[in-house]
Amino acid sequence: MGGHPRRDLLAGLTVAIVALPLALGFGISSGLGAAAGLATAVVAGAIAAFFGGSALQVSGPTGAMTVVLVPIMHEHGASGVLTVGVLAGLLLIALALARAGRYMALVPAPVVEGFTLGIACVIALQQVPAALGVPIPPGEKVVMVAWQAVLDFAAHPNGWALLIAAAVAGVMLAGARWRPTVPFSLLAVAAATVAAELTGLEVARIGQLPSGLPAPSLSFLDLATLGSLIAPAVAVAALAALESLLSAAVADGMSVNHQHDPDRELFGQGLANLIAPLLGGVPATGAIARTAVNVRSGAHSKLAALTHAAILGLIVFTAAGLVAKIPLAALAGVLLATAIRMVEVGSVAAMLRSTRGDAVVLVLTALATLALDLVQAVILGLLVAGVLALRAIARNVRLEAMPLRPDLPRDHTDEEHALLAEHIVAYRLDGPLFFAAAHRFLLQLSKVADVSLIILRMSRVTTIDASGALVLADAIERLQRRGITIYISGIRDGHHQPLHALGVIARLDQAGHVFATTPQAIAAARTHLQHTGILPASSGEPISAHPLGEP
Repeated sequence: MGGHPRRDLLAGLTVAIVALPLALGFGISSGLGAAAGLATAVVAGAIAAFFGGSALQVSGPTGAMTVVLVPIMHEHGASGVLTVGVLAGLLLIALALARAGRYMALVPAPVVEGFTLGIACVIALQQVPAALGVPIPPGEKVVMVAWQAVLDFAAHPNGWALLIAAAVAGVMLAGARWRPTVPFSLLAVAAATVAAELTGLEVARIGQLPSGLPAPSLSFLDLATLGSLIAPAVAVAALAALESLLSAAVADGMSVNHQHDPDRELFGQGLANLIAPLLGGVPATGAIARTAVNVRSGAHSKLAALTHAAILGLIVFTAAGLVAKIPLAALAGVLLATAIRMVEVGSVAAMLRSTRGDAVVLVLTALATLALDLVQAVILGLLVAGVLALRAIARNVRLEAMPLRPDLPRDHTDEEHALLAEHIVAYRLDGPLFFAAAHRFLLQLSKVADVSLIILRMSRVTTIDASGALVLADAIERLQRRGITIYISGIRDGHHQPLHALGVIARLDQAGHVFATTPQAIAAARTHLQHTGILPASSGEPISAHPLGEP
């Protein structure tokens, strides 16, 4: 497992202390209860650590996953959540076998930042009822539920619950700045529990937990409603893949010599989500906060994450009675502080100042996370980021008129140069000629002034697709209808296929109007103009058609 077992054991103990209140809180927030959160932390934490592709990753219930599970719980109940977990596990294993892990690195940074910001807001809003000491109002939209909770609190204020939540959150936030390595979350929860017990405060508690994990069972699988659970399962699998691989990447960045295997990590997460629901757990992912604590605590191998799971398992079997006495408001304070700490204000501010496009993607993804489900928010963010990226790339295509003189043989006189320039124009295409840029290119080329012959220099075209090839054909046809002869030079090897397949240059090639280099095209153009009588026949040697200069 590694060469630093003592450090790994201490790191595992530290992470377990931090994870205990989070597992309880996220289990309750999901709707399945604190026991489900603990079962997930133990089972998924151990399986994902052992079979996953990161030596430093810590897995378990997370706030992001809770956000997805709440509407599933409302619509399908506990059996639906557990069934979705199993289906998501199978999908993650399929993604691992398809070696899809590498593609998660393509998610743009503004999407990740907006996603994280939106999740933090949702988690914070989810804690409002417990922090105010009121029953959770019905509804699926977290903003409306939180607002109704505020109205209920105003009608029947519970100052003790609010005080406990605020105190726990305040201790965690202040303690993290003062002594980052001290588990203030557990200390604050323990202090709040003791104070509530000694003073006899009437605040809601977690309640009795089962002493141990439930026996394996497949009774939750509801085949009659399986079809309606496919879409939620895809959402859970997508979120688990995204969050787990982001967390593993964070761990790599915080360490020196560790590099995770994304496909193996997906397999480990898939196996964890396949088994955890069989033991009463909820779908799990890699947890960025707990993983960061693990790395900061000196973890070097998977032994740390396995130790974390073992300690939580020991708590499940020996301390269920003590855990049952924890006030819900205290866990709400833990999750409120966690939500606040999820947001890197400096990183968000820098992203907003970066470019207008980055700011739009970040804000849109964050708002969509609040208004829609998380996977829809990420998809929307990716689509907008993709459109903006295509727009930026499309702007790079240029059509520039190039002087003929550098490409002409030196035996030309100045008079010949001037006469050729009156009748021949060479245009160089720079950048990608694809669907997003094709229309702009057509407009530019259509505005060419009347000349006898145009040479299109294509050596700097970086890419060309079917749309770009068809637009090029349209532009050539328009120019030919105006009586302008078209020559093409410098087509790259990889670009011949789309141009020939769509018949763009077939007739030009048959007519001998396609050349490897621009000097060859100019020489042929001069000969063509002489044959048509536009230029006088040269008394000197014919222009050689050997490659000179740029294609």
